Amino acid sequence: MKKSIFWLLPILLLSSCGPSGQDGTSVGGDVSELIFSKFDGNLEKERGAVLHILENDLAKESGYLKELLDGFNEKYAEYGITAVDANLDEYTDLVNSGPYGTGPDVLYQANDSLMKYVPGKHILPIPVDRLECYDQVSQIGWDTFTSDANYNSTFTYGVPVNIQTPLLYYRKDLLPSDWQANWDDNKNNIPDMVETRNSMYQYSKQLKESSGGTKFGFMRAMQDSYFVSGYLFTYGAYIFGNNNKDTKDIGMHKGNAKYGAKFIRDFSAVMDNRCTDLTINATGYSLLANGEMFATTNTPDTTRSYITTFRDVLINPTGQYKMTAEEANKYIDENLVITTLPKMPKNGDVTDPNETEFIDTTMMGGIHGYSISAYTKYPNACLAFLDYATSYELLKKRTETLQLSPAREDLAEVTTPINKEIYNMLENGTIYMMPSIEELALFWPSAQTLFADLATDGLRKDNFRYDTLDKIQAALEKLSKDVYDAIWTLQ
Repeated sequence: MKKSIFWLLPILLLSSCGPSGQDGTSVGGDVSELIFSKFDGNLEKERGAVLHILENDLAKESGYLKELLDGFNEKYAEYGITAVDANLDEYTDLVNSGPYGTGPDVLYQANDSLMKYVPGKHILPIPVDRLECYDQVSQIGWDTFTSDANYNSTFTYGVPVNIQTPLLYYRKDLLPSDWQANWDDNKNNIPDMVETRNSMYQYSKQLKESSGGTKFGFMRAMQDSYFVSGYLFTYGAYIFGNNNKDTKDIGMHKGNAKYGAKFIRDFSAVMDNRCTDLTINATGYSLLANGEMFATTNTPDTTRSYITTFRDVLINPTGQYKMTAEEANKYIDENLVITTLPKMPKNGDVTDPNETEFIDTTMMGGIHGYSISAYTKYPNACLAFLDYATSYELLKKRTETLQLSPAREDLAEVTTPINKEIYNMLENGTIYMMPSIEELALFWPSAQTLFADLATDGLRKDNFRYDTLDKIQAALEKLSKDVYDAIWTLQ
Protein backbone atom coordinates (compact mmCIF):
# COMPACT_ATOMS: atom_id res chain seq x y z
CA MET A 1 0.00 0.00 0.00
CA LYS A 2 1.60 3.29 -1.14
CA LYS A 3 1.73 6.32 1.07
CA SER A 4 2.90 9.78 0.04
CA ILE A 5 5.70 11.60 1.85
CA PHE A 6 2.89 13.77 3.23
CA TRP A 7 1.94 10.98 5.62
CA LEU A 8 5.50 9.97 6.46
CA LEU A 9 6.57 13.24 8.04
CA PRO A 10 6.93 12.47 11.74
CA ILE A 11 5.27 14.60 14.35
CA LEU A 12 8.74 15.29 15.73
CA LEU A 13 9.35 17.68 12.83
CA LEU A 14 6.53 19.78 14.17
CA SER A 15 7.61 19.64 17.78
CA SER A 16 11.14 20.76 16.98
CA CYS A 17 10.31 23.91 15.07
CA GLY A 18 11.09 26.20 17.98
CA PRO A 19 10.23 29.88 18.13
CA SER A 20 9.40 30.35 14.43
CA GLY A 21 8.70 26.89 13.09
CA GLN A 22 7.73 26.06 9.51
CA ASP A 23 4.22 25.14 10.59
CA GLY A 24 3.54 28.76 11.41
CA THR A 25 3.79 28.29 15.17
CA SER A 26 5.85 30.01 17.80
CA VAL A 27 5.48 27.33 20.42
CA GLY A 28 7.65 24.93 22.29
CA GLY A 29 7.92 21.30 21.25
CA ASP A 30 5.65 19.83 23.94
CA VAL A 31 2.72 22.16 23.23
CA SER A 32 3.05 21.77 19.47
CA GLU A 33 3.25 17.99 19.71
CA LEU A 34 0.17 17.90 21.93
CA ILE A 35 -1.86 20.21 19.66
CA PHE A 36 -0.97 18.29 16.50
CA SER A 37 -1.12 14.80 18.03
CA LYS A 38 -4.51 14.10 16.43
CA PHE A 39 -2.86 14.52 13.03
CA ASP A 40 -0.85 11.32 13.35
CA GLY A 41 -1.31 10.33 9.70
CA ASN A 42 -3.17 7.14 10.55
CA LEU A 43 -5.93 6.91 7.96
CA GLU A 44 -6.57 3.29 8.81
CA LYS A 45 -8.24 4.24 12.07
CA GLU A 46 -10.52 6.61 10.16
CA ARG A 47 -11.57 3.97 7.65
CA GLY A 48 -15.08 4.57 6.35
CA ALA A 49 -15.03 8.28 7.22
CA VAL A 50 -17.53 10.50 5.46
CA LEU A 51 -16.34 14.11 5.25
CA HIS A 52 -18.90 16.87 4.80
CA ILE A 53 -17.34 19.64 2.72
CA LEU A 54 -18.70 23.18 2.84
CA GLU A 55 -17.93 24.93 -0.44
CA ASN A 56 -19.24 28.07 -2.06
CA ASP A 57 -22.10 28.21 -4.53
CA LEU A 58 -19.80 28.98 -7.45
CA ALA A 59 -17.91 25.72 -6.97
CA LYS A 60 -21.20 23.83 -6.93
CA GLU A 61 -22.83 25.55 -9.89
CA SER A 62 -19.77 25.20 -12.12
CA GLY A 63 -19.43 21.47 -11.46
CA TYR A 64 -16.00 21.93 -9.89
CA LEU A 65 -17.06 20.63 -6.48
CA LYS A 66 -18.28 17.36 -7.96
CA GLU A 67 -15.02 16.93 -9.82
CA LEU A 68 -13.06 17.67 -6.65
CA LEU A 69 -15.06 15.22 -4.55
CA ASP A 70 -14.95 12.47 -7.19
CA GLY A 71 -11.18 12.79 -7.52
CA PHE A 72 -10.58 12.71 -3.77
CA ASN A 73 -12.90 9.74 -3.28
CA GLU A 74 -11.11 7.78 -5.97
CA LYS A 75 -7.70 8.54 -4.47
CA TYR A 76 -8.72 7.42 -0.97
CA ALA A 77 -11.02 4.57 -1.96
CA GLU A 78 -8.64 2.05 -0.39
CA TYR A 79 -9.54 3.48 3.00
CA GLY A 80 -13.23 3.73 2.25
CA ILE A 81 -12.97 7.47 2.92
CA THR A 82 -15.41 9.65 1.02
CA ALA A 83 -16.04 13.39 0.84
CA VAL A 84 -19.53 14.71 0.12
CA ASP A 85 -21.18 18.08 -0.33
CA ALA A 86 -22.26 19.34 3.10
CA ASN A 87 -25.45 20.66 1.47
CA LEU A 88 -25.37 23.74 3.66
CA ASP A 89 -25.57 27.43 2.88
CA GLU A 90 -22.11 28.69 1.98
CA TYR A 91 -22.24 31.10 4.93
CA THR A 92 -23.23 28.47 7.48
CA ASP A 93 -22.18 29.46 10.99
CA LEU A 94 -20.02 26.74 12.53
CA VAL A 95 -20.69 28.06 16.04
CA ASN A 96 -24.33 27.08 15.74
CA SER A 97 -23.93 23.90 13.68
CA GLY A 98 -20.68 22.33 14.85
CA PRO A 99 -21.51 21.45 18.45
CA TYR A 100 -24.72 19.70 17.37
CA GLY A 101 -23.08 17.53 14.73
CA THR A 102 -24.82 19.25 11.83
CA GLY A 103 -21.86 21.29 10.64
CA PRO A 104 -19.20 20.54 8.02
CA ASP A 105 -15.87 18.81 8.59
CA VAL A 106 -14.07 21.13 6.17
CA LEU A 107 -15.02 24.75 5.48
CA TYR A 108 -14.17 27.02 2.55
CA GLN A 109 -14.73 30.70 3.41
CA ALA A 110 -13.01 34.10 3.47
CA ASN A 111 -10.26 34.68 6.01
CA ASP A 112 -12.36 37.00 8.17
CA SER A 113 -15.19 34.44 8.27
CA LEU A 114 -12.90 31.54 9.15
CA MET A 115 -10.74 33.33 11.69
CA LYS A 116 -13.71 34.47 13.75
CA TYR A 117 -13.97 30.82 14.82
CA VAL A 118 -10.50 30.78 16.39
CA PRO A 119 -11.16 32.39 19.82
CA GLY A 120 -13.93 29.88 20.55
CA LYS A 121 -11.74 27.00 19.34
CA HIS A 122 -14.27 26.03 16.68
CA ILE A 123 -11.57 25.27 14.09
CA LEU A 124 -8.36 23.31 14.51
CA PRO A 125 -4.75 24.49 14.28
CA ILE A 126 -3.32 22.88 11.16
CA PRO A 127 0.20 21.45 10.63
CA VAL A 128 0.43 23.29 7.34
CA ASP A 129 4.03 22.38 6.51
CA ARG A 130 2.82 18.87 5.74
CA LEU A 131 0.87 20.18 2.78
CA GLU A 132 2.19 20.06 -0.77
CA CYS A 133 1.23 23.72 -1.28
CA TYR A 134 3.20 24.99 1.72
CA ASP A 135 6.27 26.41 -0.04
CA GLN A 136 4.19 27.95 -2.84
CA VAL A 137 2.00 30.18 -0.69
CA SER A 138 3.17 33.67 0.23
CA GLN A 139 4.09 34.20 3.88
CA ILE A 140 1.49 36.96 3.86
CA GLY A 141 -1.04 34.33 2.86
CA TRP A 142 -0.11 32.11 5.80
CA ASP A 143 0.02 35.07 8.19
CA THR A 144 -3.58 35.88 7.27
CA PHE A 145 -4.65 32.61 8.86
CA THR A 146 -2.44 32.71 11.97
CA SER A 147 -3.56 33.62 15.46
CA ASP A 148 -2.22 33.58 19.01
CA ALA A 149 -5.69 33.59 20.56
CA ASN A 150 -5.37 30.08 21.98
CA TYR A 151 -2.85 27.98 23.91
CA ASN A 152 -0.66 31.07 24.55
CA SER A 153 0.90 30.28 21.19
CA THR A 154 0.61 31.16 17.52
CA PHE A 155 -0.87 28.60 15.14
CA THR A 156 -2.11 28.51 11.56
CA TYR A 157 -5.83 27.81 11.17
CA GLY A 158 -6.45 27.97 7.45
CA VAL A 159 -4.96 27.04 4.08
CA PRO A 160 -5.04 29.81 1.43
CA VAL A 161 -6.80 28.95 -1.83
CA ASN A 162 -7.47 32.16 -3.75
CA ILE A 163 -6.86 35.89 -3.42
CA GLN A 164 -9.68 38.41 -3.52
CA THR A 165 -9.19 42.08 -4.34
CA PRO A 166 -11.02 44.61 -6.53
CA LEU A 167 -10.06 44.67 -10.20
CA LEU A 168 -11.12 46.93 -13.06
CA TYR A 169 -13.55 45.45 -15.61
CA TYR A 170 -13.99 47.54 -18.76
CA ARG A 171 -15.30 47.34 -22.31
CA LYS A 172 -12.57 47.91 -24.89
CA ASP A 173 -15.21 48.29 -27.60
CA LEU A 174 -16.72 51.25 -25.74
CA LEU A 175 -13.54 53.32 -25.87
CA PRO A 176 -13.88 56.52 -27.91
CA SER A 177 -12.79 56.08 -31.51
CA ASP A 178 -10.11 58.74 -31.04
CA TRP A 179 -8.69 57.31 -27.84
CA GLN A 180 -5.25 56.62 -29.33
CA ALA A 181 -4.94 60.23 -30.42
CA ASN A 182 -6.62 61.97 -27.49
CA TRP A 183 -6.66 59.50 -24.58
CA ASP A 184 -3.13 58.09 -24.63
CA ASP A 185 -0.86 60.91 -23.52
CA ASN A 186 2.16 58.71 -22.89
CA LYS A 187 1.67 56.80 -26.16
CA ASN A 188 2.01 53.39 -24.54
CA ASN A 189 -1.08 52.03 -26.33
CA ILE A 190 -3.01 51.83 -23.04
CA PRO A 191 -6.03 54.14 -22.65
CA ASP A 192 -5.39 56.90 -20.11
CA MET A 193 -8.72 56.28 -18.38
CA VAL A 194 -7.67 52.79 -17.26
CA GLU A 195 -4.27 54.03 -16.11
CA THR A 196 -5.20 56.98 -13.88
CA ARG A 197 -8.27 57.94 -11.90
CA ASN A 198 -8.05 61.53 -13.11
CA SER A 199 -8.43 60.46 -16.73
CA MET A 200 -11.25 58.11 -15.75
CA TYR A 201 -12.93 61.02 -13.97
CA GLN A 202 -12.64 63.27 -17.04
CA TYR A 203 -13.94 60.54 -19.34
CA SER A 204 -16.83 59.75 -16.98
CA LYS A 205 -17.75 63.43 -16.76
CA GLN A 206 -17.69 63.74 -20.54
CA LEU A 207 -19.86 60.63 -21.06
CA LYS A 208 -22.45 61.67 -18.51
CA GLU A 209 -22.76 65.18 -19.92
CA SER A 210 -22.80 64.19 -23.60
CA SER A 211 -25.39 61.43 -23.06
CA GLY A 212 -27.70 63.47 -20.88
CA GLY A 213 -27.06 61.16 -17.93
CA THR A 214 -27.71 57.85 -19.71
CA LYS A 215 -24.09 56.74 -20.20
CA PHE A 216 -21.38 56.55 -17.57
CA GLY A 217 -17.67 55.96 -17.48
CA PHE A 218 -17.07 54.33 -14.11
CA MET A 219 -19.92 53.18 -11.88
CA ARG A 220 -19.88 51.41 -8.55
CA ALA A 221 -21.71 51.51 -5.21
CA MET A 222 -19.69 54.14 -3.35
CA GLN A 223 -21.06 53.15 0.03
CA ASP A 224 -19.68 49.62 -0.27
CA SER A 225 -17.05 49.69 2.48
CA TYR A 226 -15.12 46.72 1.14
CA PHE A 227 -14.59 48.36 -2.24
CA VAL A 228 -14.14 52.01 -1.27
CA SER A 229 -12.17 51.84 1.99
CA GLY A 230 -9.12 51.34 -0.19
CA TYR A 231 -9.29 54.90 -1.41
CA LEU A 232 -8.56 55.93 2.18
CA PHE A 233 -5.94 53.20 2.69
CA THR A 234 -4.10 54.55 -0.35
CA TYR A 235 -3.45 57.77 1.57
CA GLY A 236 -2.50 56.24 4.91
CA ALA A 237 -5.69 55.17 6.67
CA TYR A 238 -6.06 51.80 8.39
CA ILE A 239 -8.81 50.03 10.31
CA PHE A 240 -6.92 48.62 13.30
CA GLY A 241 -3.37 49.30 14.35
CA ASN A 242 -0.54 46.81 14.84
CA ASN A 243 -1.24 44.86 11.66
CA ASN A 244 -4.98 44.96 12.26
CA LYS A 245 -4.78 43.43 15.73
CA ASP A 246 -4.99 46.49 18.00
CA THR A 247 -8.69 47.32 18.23
CA LYS A 248 -7.99 50.33 20.44
CA ASP A 249 -6.16 52.03 17.58
CA ILE A 250 -8.70 52.96 14.91
CA GLY A 251 -7.02 54.80 12.05
CA MET A 252 -9.59 55.68 9.42
CA HIS A 253 -8.70 59.36 9.88
CA LYS A 254 -4.92 58.91 9.83
CA GLY A 255 -2.42 60.08 7.23
CA ASN A 256 -4.13 61.88 4.37
CA ALA A 257 -7.20 59.67 4.51
CA LYS A 258 -9.26 62.78 3.81
CA TYR A 259 -8.01 62.66 0.20
CA GLY A 260 -9.51 59.21 -0.21
CA ALA A 261 -12.81 60.32 1.29
CA LYS A 262 -12.82 63.36 -1.00
CA PHE A 263 -12.32 60.99 -3.92
CA ILE A 264 -15.54 59.16 -2.98
CA ARG A 265 -17.42 62.46 -2.92
CA ASP A 266 -15.90 63.83 -6.13
CA PHE A 267 -16.28 60.71 -8.23
CA SER A 268 -19.87 60.20 -7.19
CA ALA A 269 -20.65 63.46 -8.98
CA VAL A 270 -19.98 61.82 -12.36
CA MET A 271 -22.24 58.86 -11.54
CA ASP A 272 -25.90 59.03 -10.55
CA ASN A 273 -27.88 58.27 -7.39
CA ARG A 274 -27.44 54.52 -7.89
CA CYS A 275 -23.95 54.91 -6.46
CA THR A 276 -25.41 55.82 -3.05
CA ASP A 277 -26.75 52.36 -2.29
CA LEU A 278 -25.82 48.73 -2.93
CA THR A 279 -28.38 47.99 -5.64
CA ILE A 280 -25.94 48.63 -8.45
CA ASN A 281 -23.75 45.78 -7.22
CA ALA A 282 -26.40 43.36 -8.45
CA THR A 283 -27.26 45.23 -11.65
CA GLY A 284 -23.68 46.08 -12.59
CA TYR A 285 -23.24 42.98 -14.73
CA SER A 286 -26.10 44.05 -16.99
CA LEU A 287 -25.09 47.71 -17.04
CA LEU A 288 -21.63 46.78 -18.32
CA ALA A 289 -23.01 44.22 -20.79
CA ASN A 290 -25.62 46.66 -22.14
CA GLY A 291 -23.06 49.39 -22.57
CA GLU A 292 -24.63 51.76 -20.06
CA MET A 293 -21.30 52.02 -18.31
CA PHE A 294 -17.75 51.68 -19.56
CA ALA A 295 -16.09 50.29 -16.45
CA THR A 296 -16.60 49.04 -12.91
CA THR A 297 -14.73 47.20 -10.19
CA ASN A 298 -15.30 43.76 -8.75
CA THR A 299 -13.45 40.75 -7.42
CA PRO A 300 -12.03 37.90 -9.56
CA ASP A 301 -14.73 35.44 -8.52
CA THR A 302 -17.34 37.54 -10.34
CA THR A 303 -15.65 37.17 -13.74
CA ARG A 304 -17.90 34.29 -14.78
CA SER A 305 -20.98 36.44 -14.12
CA TYR A 306 -19.70 39.27 -16.31
CA ILE A 307 -18.90 36.87 -19.13
CA THR A 308 -22.23 35.05 -18.87
CA THR A 309 -24.26 38.28 -18.81
CA PHE A 310 -22.28 39.78 -21.69
CA ARG A 311 -22.71 36.60 -23.73
CA ASP A 312 -26.48 36.64 -23.18
CA VAL A 313 -26.64 40.19 -24.52
CA LEU A 314 -24.54 39.36 -27.57
CA ILE A 315 -26.48 36.26 -28.66
CA ASN A 316 -29.95 37.70 -27.96
CA PRO A 317 -31.81 37.15 -31.28
CA THR A 318 -33.91 40.28 -30.73
CA GLY A 319 -31.07 42.45 -29.47
CA GLN A 320 -28.47 44.67 -31.10
CA TYR A 321 -25.77 42.09 -31.82
CA LYS A 322 -27.53 38.79 -32.70
CA MET A 323 -24.27 36.84 -32.58
CA THR A 324 -23.72 33.11 -32.56
CA ALA A 325 -22.23 31.59 -29.41
CA GLU A 326 -18.88 31.25 -31.15
CA GLU A 327 -18.93 34.87 -32.31
CA ALA A 328 -19.93 36.03 -28.85
CA ASN A 329 -17.08 34.16 -27.15
CA LYS A 330 -14.57 35.69 -29.56
CA TYR A 331 -16.03 39.16 -29.05
CA ILE A 332 -15.83 38.83 -25.28
CA ASP A 333 -12.24 37.61 -25.41
CA GLU A 334 -11.30 40.67 -27.42
CA ASN A 335 -13.34 43.33 -25.65
CA LEU A 336 -13.96 42.47 -21.98
CA VAL A 337 -10.73 43.54 -20.28
CA ILE A 338 -9.80 42.76 -16.68
CA THR A 339 -6.88 44.65 -15.22
CA THR A 340 -5.54 46.26 -12.07
CA LEU A 341 -7.01 49.52 -10.81
CA PRO A 342 -6.04 52.95 -12.16
CA LYS A 343 -3.56 54.92 -10.11
CA MET A 344 -4.68 57.62 -7.69
CA PRO A 345 -3.57 61.29 -7.84
CA LYS A 346 -0.69 62.04 -5.50
CA ASN A 347 -2.16 65.44 -4.67
CA GLY A 348 -5.48 63.83 -3.73
CA ASP A 349 -7.54 65.76 -6.27
CA VAL A 350 -9.15 63.49 -8.86
CA THR A 351 -10.81 66.48 -10.53
CA ASP A 352 -7.44 68.02 -11.48
CA PRO A 353 -6.89 67.34 -15.21
CA ASN A 354 -3.30 68.57 -15.02
CA GLU A 355 -2.06 66.25 -12.26
CA THR A 356 1.00 64.31 -13.48
CA GLU A 357 2.04 62.39 -10.36
CA PHE A 358 0.16 59.24 -9.41
CA ILE A 359 0.44 56.50 -6.79
CA ASP A 360 -0.65 52.88 -6.70
CA THR A 361 -4.13 52.24 -5.37
CA THR A 362 -4.23 50.16 -2.19
CA MET A 363 -7.51 48.24 -1.97
CA MET A 364 -8.99 45.98 0.65
CA GLY A 365 -8.66 42.31 -0.17
CA GLY A 366 -8.81 38.95 1.45
CA ILE A 367 -7.95 35.31 1.02
CA HIS A 368 -10.42 32.48 0.79
CA GLY A 369 -9.23 29.21 2.19
CA TYR A 370 -9.99 25.93 3.88
CA SER A 371 -10.21 25.19 7.59
CA ILE A 372 -10.96 22.06 9.60
CA SER A 373 -13.84 21.99 12.06
CA ALA A 374 -12.85 21.28 15.65
CA TYR A 375 -15.92 19.01 15.80
CA THR A 376 -14.75 16.60 13.11
CA LYS A 377 -14.14 12.98 14.04
CA TYR A 378 -11.71 12.56 11.16
CA PRO A 379 -8.81 15.03 11.41
CA ASN A 380 -6.41 12.95 9.33
CA ALA A 381 -8.90 12.52 6.51
CA CYS A 382 -9.64 16.24 6.63
CA LEU A 383 -5.94 17.05 6.36
CA ALA A 384 -5.69 14.67 3.42
CA PHE A 385 -8.58 16.51 1.77
CA LEU A 386 -6.87 19.88 2.27
CA ASP A 387 -3.68 18.52 0.76
CA TYR A 388 -5.55 17.18 -2.25
CA ALA A 389 -7.75 20.26 -2.78
CA THR A 390 -4.80 22.68 -2.65
CA SER A 391 -2.44 20.56 -4.75
CA TYR A 392 -1.07 22.04 -7.97
CA GLU A 393 -3.32 20.15 -10.37
CA LEU A 394 -6.55 20.61 -8.41
CA LEU A 395 -5.99 24.27 -7.68
CA LYS A 396 -5.07 24.82 -11.33
CA LYS A 397 -8.38 23.24 -12.31
CA ARG A 398 -10.21 25.39 -9.78
CA THR A 399 -8.49 28.53 -11.05
CA GLU A 400 -9.41 27.81 -14.67
CA THR A 401 -12.96 26.63 -13.98
CA LEU A 402 -13.98 29.34 -11.53
CA GLN A 403 -11.68 32.02 -12.99
CA LEU A 404 -10.16 32.85 -9.63
CA SER A 405 -6.77 34.20 -8.63
CA PRO A 406 -4.76 31.41 -6.95
CA ALA A 407 -2.84 31.87 -3.71
CA ARG A 408 -0.10 29.56 -5.03
CA GLU A 409 2.78 31.46 -6.62
CA ASP A 410 3.58 28.70 -9.12
CA LEU A 411 0.02 28.86 -10.46
CA ALA A 412 -0.09 32.66 -10.47
CA GLU A 413 2.97 32.51 -12.73
CA VAL A 414 1.47 30.21 -15.36
CA THR A 415 -2.27 30.91 -15.49
CA THR A 416 -3.06 34.50 -16.57
CA PRO A 417 -1.10 37.77 -16.46
CA ILE A 418 -3.64 39.33 -14.11
CA ASN A 419 -3.16 36.49 -11.62
CA LYS A 420 0.55 37.19 -11.52
CA GLU A 421 -0.16 40.88 -10.96
CA ILE A 422 -2.56 40.10 -8.13
CA TYR A 423 0.00 37.86 -6.45
CA ASN A 424 2.59 40.64 -6.76
CA MET A 425 0.10 43.10 -5.25
CA LEU A 426 -0.25 40.79 -2.27
CA GLU A 427 3.51 40.66 -1.88
CA ASN A 428 4.14 44.40 -2.27
CA GLY A 429 1.38 45.46 0.12
CA THR A 430 -1.08 47.12 -2.24
CA ILE A 431 -3.69 44.66 -1.08
CA TYR A 432 -4.79 45.73 2.39
CA MET A 433 -5.65 42.41 3.97
CA MET A 434 -9.08 42.34 5.57
CA PRO A 435 -8.66 42.04 9.35
CA SER A 436 -9.12 38.47 10.57
CA ILE A 437 -10.72 39.42 13.87
CA GLU A 438 -14.38 39.42 14.84
CA GLU A 439 -14.36 43.13 15.79
CA LEU A 440 -14.26 43.90 12.07
CA ALA A 441 -18.03 43.35 12.03
CA LEU A 442 -18.40 46.55 14.06
CA PHE A 443 -16.50 48.58 11.46
CA TRP A 444 -18.80 48.04 8.47
CA PRO A 445 -22.00 49.83 9.62
CA SER A 446 -20.36 53.13 10.57
CA ALA A 447 -18.11 53.15 7.51
CA GLN A 448 -20.99 52.38 5.16
CA THR A 449 -23.09 55.20 6.64
CA LEU A 450 -20.33 57.78 6.12
CA PHE A 451 -19.43 56.59 2.62
CA ALA A 452 -23.08 56.74 1.55
CA ASP A 453 -23.30 60.26 2.91
CA LEU A 454 -20.14 61.30 1.05
CA ALA A 455 -21.53 59.85 -2.18
CA THR A 456 -24.84 61.63 -1.67
CA ASP A 457 -23.00 64.89 -1.02
CA GLY A 458 -21.24 64.59 -4.36
CA LEU A 459 -24.62 64.58 -6.09
CA ARG A 460 -26.09 67.49 -4.13
CA LYS A 461 -26.60 70.87 -5.79
CA ASP A 462 -26.38 72.84 -2.56
CA ASN A 463 -26.40 72.45 1.23
CA PHE A 464 -23.17 70.47 1.05
CA ARG A 465 -21.93 68.68 4.15
CA TYR A 466 -18.39 67.80 3.05
CA ASP A 467 -17.29 70.57 0.70
CA THR A 468 -14.00 71.22 2.52
CA LEU A 469 -11.18 68.97 3.59
CA ASP A 470 -11.62 70.13 7.19
CA LYS A 471 -15.23 68.91 7.20
CA ILE A 472 -14.17 65.61 5.70
CA GLN A 473 -11.41 65.21 8.28
CA ALA A 474 -13.86 65.82 11.10
CA ALA A 475 -16.20 63.18 9.68
CA LEU A 476 -13.35 60.66 9.51
CA GLU A 477 -12.34 61.37 13.09
CA LYS A 478 -15.93 60.73 14.11
CA LEU A 479 -15.90 57.47 12.14
CA SER A 480 -12.84 56.26 14.03
CA LYS A 481 -14.42 57.24 17.32
CA ASP A 482 -17.72 55.54 16.44
CA VAL A 483 -15.92 52.28 15.65
CA TYR A 484 -13.90 52.54 18.86
CA ASP A 485 -17.06 53.16 20.89
CA ALA A 486 -18.85 50.25 19.23
CA ILE A 487 -16.03 47.95 20.32
CA TRP A 488 -15.05 49.31 23.69
CA THR A 489 -17.87 51.46 25.05
CA LEU A 490 -21.19 50.21 23.73
CA GLN A 491 -20.38 46.52 24.01
